[in-house]
Amino acid sequence: MSSRTILLAAGGTGGHLFPAAALAQELGRRGFAVELATDERAEQFGSDFPARAVYRVPSATFTSRSPMAVAKTIGRLGSGFLRARRLLEMVQPLVVIGFGGYPTLPPIMAARSLGIPTMIHEQNAVMGRANRLLSRFADAVALSFQPTKRLRRSAEKRAQLTGNPVRDVVASYRNVAYTPPEPAGRCLLLVFGGSQGAHFFAEVLPKALESMSSPFRWRLTVVQQVRPEDMAEVRAAYKEANIAAHLAPFFRDLPERIANAHLVIARAGASTVAELTAIGRPGLLVPLPHALDNDQLENAIRLQDGGGGWCMRQSDITPERLSEELARLLGDPELLAKAAAKSKAMASIDAVKKLADIAEELAGPEE
Repeated sequence: MSSRTILLAAGGTGGHLFPAAALAQELGRRGFAVELATDERAEQFGSDFPARAVYRVPSATFTSRSPMAVAKTIGRLGSGFLRARRLLEMVQPLVVIGFGGYPTLPPIMAARSLGIPTMIHEQNAVMGRANRLLSRFADAVALSFQPTKRLRRSAEKRAQLTGNPVRDVVASYRNVAYTPPEPAGRCLLLVFGGSQGAHFFAEVLPKALESMSSPFRWRLTVVQQVRPEDMAEVRAAYKEANIAAHLAPFFRDLPERIANAHLVIARAGASTVAELTAIGRPGLLVPLPHALDNDQLENAIRLQDGGGGWCMRQSDITPERLSEELARLLGDPELLAKAAAKSKAMASIDAVKKLADIAEELAGPEE
């Protein structure tokens, strides 16, 4: 294996994989070979990850306190640790960098046992449980928000604010200027939010929009992520309301669609906030309820406090309230333009450079 290899470890969801991919792209430009350890969920992203090799490492989370479940989880983590040690002995990375999620536990702990430098990156405004555990001994702790809640006091001296990096394809839309809708012109509304978010928005948004006045509905174009099982009902609702709609289960060109939107309605995952601010678009965020540690709620509040968008709790949303809020926002182009500008100002545009600098420092000079 290359003597200039860095191993990234990330849970197999977009929130963990997207910033890892951003760093992989930058490290590649600096001459490093990048490899990835993750779990089977990453397969939904296909072969898009910019790594020389991708490995699956067993891991697990403590979802139950029953003795049998705990024993099973410990066994799977132990298996993952041994697998990760063998992997590291084969790859011989200079640094192992974790991006959160329980699949990062075995590689980072194995790296520590082998004396390999480690770094973790936290994307959310609340430190995740896996990262909080690993922050006990990681050589560097990179943060996306200041302050970050639940950061261990013992990790504060090793913590640095880097921001949450975005992929090259996202950064390429940063210079696309925001143009607010004309008072009687078309309004493009982009709606997405993972499987749970897509189902909630499929239930409430058509009802909210169909109650608006006809002139307002005729101005709308809705681009919405919709689960296959909800597709027929949502399509029929928009057709009945004479609302132009483009519906799909997944958008591979999401950054471009964000850039084209006048307003984005979405969950409040860390990557969503990072991409909204990188491109500079206003967002109406509905945090995932019952999320561990309320990380999405905290993310949404940070965007709202910075003036880049608005936060609505799912428990507070009815079709009537959502309709009123959308009429207020979409009916005020100046308000949208100000929010877009403040959203853009919140972006951590040099996050990937800062992360790569730390990684390069941990890797040491080239021999």
